Amino acid sequence: MMHFPKESGFKSLGLVAGGGNFPILCAEEAKKKGYRVVAVAHTGETDKALEELADRIIWVHLGQLNKLIDFLKTNDTRHVIFAGTITKKRIFFDVRPDMRALGLWRRMDNRLDDRLLRAIASELESEGIQVLSSTLFLTQLSMPDGCITIKKPSPEQEEDIRFGVAIAKEIGRLDIGQCIVVKDKTVLAVEAIEGTDQTILRGGKLGGPGSVVIKICKPGQDTRFDLPSVGLKTLQTMAEVRAEILAVEAGNALLFDMPDTVEFANKHQIAIIGIKNGIH
Repeated sequence: MMHFPKESGFKSLGLVAGGGNFPILCAEEAKKKGYRVVAVAHTGETDKALEELADRIIWVHLGQLNKLIDFLKTNDTRHVIFAGTITKKRIFFDVRPDMRALGLWRRMDNRLDDRLLRAIASELESEGIQVLSSTLFLTQLSMPDGCITIKKPSPEQEEDIRFGVAIAKEIGRLDIGQCIVVKDKTVLAVEAIEGTDQTILRGGKLGGPGSVVIKICKPGQDTRFDLPSVGLKTLQTMAEVRAEILAVEAGNALLFDMPDTVEFANKHQIAIIGIKNGIH
């Protein structure tokens, strides 16, 4: 397991929190291990329960980069993790960029996910704040290898997985998205700014029963943040359109609420497979 850096006996973890349960889990684990949690929460995204866990917390709007950095530095925090989701379409209607964020935005030749996160990480590191892996304390959430459900993919669905992984890698190489939906070696939907659940709904409505959902890490992706993640909500969305297979990259993705997720998958005859090199 990766060990948290210690400096002069002081243990403090910065947590840049988005939405979902992941920031809560990160804060809980850090507190259990005796670390002081200094949290930057995002208005409209982060669960307010984080206020009860954090030793210090500030609420920011998307784009308030200087406020984020100043808060971490003021609280003597030199190591930080990014955890949780940000609704991507917020960049069109709910962003309040400060001068530092505007300068960063203008310097970028594109604003795709991985490029943007790397640029933000570089800004923090230029101020002496090291960005660590989001799974620092939660390696147990890593997607296991192989099929973890009662239902297994058919030979035809295994072919769809191989086909889909090859396409997903190309989409990922372009830094567009992590998820695609396929059936009978036909691409039904590709994730863009709308997110995984909407991609599944769109593809599943077109493909119907037997649709295959694939979510993998982008080639060359910075795995400190934005790892592919799935959980109970993913399976509920799949059940809504009767998609049958969820293939996720083993070791490079997060699986939340595993017992409940697997139980739901078994009840609805959905297969969950951790894949390496295109197939389990």
